[in-house]
Parts: sequence; structure tokens; C-alpha cells
Amino acid sequence: MIVRTRPSLLTLLFTLRGSILPRVAPKLAGIIAVSCAVVWAESRWPALFPISAGVTPFTVVGLALSIFLSFRNNACYERWWEARKHWGNLIGEVRNLARSLPALLPEREAALQLRRLSAFAHGLHARLRDLDEAAAVDRTSPGSDLSGPNPTDSVLAAITRDLAALTRAGRLSDIQFGILEARIEALSGVHTACERLANTPLPFAYTLLVYRTAWLYCLLLPVGLTGSLGWATPIVVALVAYTFFGLDALGDELEEPFGTEPNDLPLDAMVRAVDRIVHHALGEPMPQALAPDGYWLR
Repeated sequence: MIVRTRPSLLTLLFTLRGSILPRVAPKLAGIIAVSCAVVWAESRWPALFPISAGVTPFTVVGLALSIFLSFRNNACYERWWEARKHWGNLIGEVRNLARSLPALLPEREAALQLRRLSAFAHGLHARLRDLDEAAAVDRTSPGSDLSGPNPTDSVLAAITRDLAALTRAGRLSDIQFGILEARIEALSGVHTACERLANTPLPFAYTLLVYRTAWLYCLLLPVGLTGSLGWATPIVVALVAYTFFGLDALGDELEEPFGTEPNDLPLDAMVRAVDRIVHHALGEPMPQALAPDGYWLR
């Protein structure tokens, strides 16, 4: 995620870090080349362009395309924001458990469950980014039962199992167990919601429709503008293409909020926040919070 204050006007015009321009630059180069070819052909063989198409048809199509792009980008941003809220809830529930577990459990047992909370965050991070989930869990909480199909969920199951054993042994009351189990259920809800977002992308037809229409629009636009703008046509077409392709590329990044693109969620930093909470509760030195690297918080 890009984290920076609003730059000055001059910096704003030439900033590439966090900009979508590097990603769409090849497309813009192709559109500019086509525009230059159309202008050159019109100046060399004007008979090929006996009637100027004008800008009216492109205005109507451009308006419809911009509305659809806005709809798609709003849907993608909703996915991004929902993912951020779930990870915020995860951090909040870990804070609650980091306060409750040491107060209600024996020191050794509380330390085990706290380390499992850290393992849960690492496991979910790995699961959402298609990394080695079992290794992430075992590295943080060695000896965890990873025999099930979902190692991250196995961590929560182990916590509940241990809490239930303590309740049966009379070391936790039913009310205390219910309070702690409600926190575990909240973490399980975050896990399920994040899996839903990761495994259910926007309908492919949305992306296909926007992509096709944007390409056709930008490739045909020079034909409508060259008669009135001449060699200024490539500049105008490039600005239009930058807007359309840029919004499309930004929507692609926001649609997958758990990825590793500059505008995706900083999962590494949020997992580190969980580690800091756990280490503080254990009375251990806290790891350093992750800071943006060149305005990019990973």
C-alpha cells in the first residue's frame, strides 16, 4: 500500500512511485503509435478520410465507458476496503485476547495460546498469498497439529480444545470459556471472510467488457480527431487512454486486495503488528514495526 502525504504540484506531475503509469506505459506507447500512423496517413492520403467522423460518437461511447469503469472500480474498492476491515478486526481481537489470556490462564498456558494467535496471523497471511501455510504456522508455533486440510484453522481448533480442557479441569469457569470462545469465533469469521474474498473474484465478464471497449475506443479515437486536431491527436488520445487503462489497471490491483502490488493491502505490516502485540503480552522484546520503503508499505 502506498503511504505518503500529498506531494507538491511539480512532484505530483512526475511521481512514478505508486503511480499506475509504469503498468500501462506499453499500452500507451501502442496507442500513440497508432495515432501517429493515422495522422500521417490522413496528411499523406486525405482521400482515405473523405468524411470526418467527428467527436460526437466518441463522446457518447466515452461517457458510457467511463460510467462502467466507475461501477467496476467502486466494486473493486469495496472488496479492498472490506478486506482491510477484516484485518482490522483480526488485530482488534488479538488485542482483546492478549489482555484476557494472561489474566485468566496460568502463565505457561497463556504463553502457548498467545503464540498460537501469532501463528494464526502468519498462517492466514500465507494462505491468502499462496505461500507455504503449514511452514508459516509451524515456524511461529512449533509442534502445532497440521494434519487437517486447513492449518490456519487448526490453530484456532487447538486453542478451543485447550480452553475446553481447562474448563473441564475447573481452571476456567463456563462464563470465562464463553468469553474467550467468542473471540476465537470472531477470528474464525475473519478467516472465512478473507477466504471468500480471495476465492471469489469479480465476474470475468466485467473485466472483458471494459478491456475490449477501452481498446476499441482508443484505437478508433484518432480517426475522429485527426481531421480537426492534426498532430495534436496523439497527445489527446494518450491522455484519454491513460485515464481508461489506468482506471482498469487500478481496478485489477484493488480486486485482489491480498496480492503484492503497490496498491494492495500491507499484510506483512499487519502481521508484524500482531507479532508486536503478542510479544508485548509475553513480556518479550517487540520486533520493529514495518515502515514504508520508498512510500510502499508491504
